[in-house]
Amino acid sequence: MTKTTGRPENARAYITQRLMEETGISVEEAKGLIAVLGYEWPSLLREANIIAQRKRAGRP
Repeated sequence: MTKTTGRPENARAYITQRLMEETGISVEEAKGLIAVLGYEWPSLLREANIIAQRKRAGRP
């Protein structure tokens, strides 16, 4: 079986990478969201965007 270049090996890695790319959050923040919310993409994206907005505004 061949690997697809640039594609993570598992779902968690894929979702983590996608959240980071689309919202600019860190890997730790993405993994934390997945741990709390599971793999529900709309919820992950909503919360990641909130984190990213707070970071841009200089709030913790």
